[in-house]
Amino acid sequence: MKLFQYAIIWEPTEAQVKEGQKPKLIIDITSIVAADDKSANMIAARAIPEEYISQLDQVKIALRPF
Repeated sequence: MKLFQYAIIWEPTEAQVKEGQKPKLIIDITSIVAADDKSANMIAARAIPEEYISQLDQVKIALRPF
């Protein structure tokens, strides 16, 4: 098992940027223990709030191992 940290960021579309919207940090840096990168990424993906599920193409998961 390895230690990982992740954060989840929402990025607006070009049209939303023109409306003045900016990227949002929707999940702050969170530490987890997982077997590998793939497992850690799956855990992070399950933490995406329900209101962003319809906008998954605009959601980015930043993941780093230790």
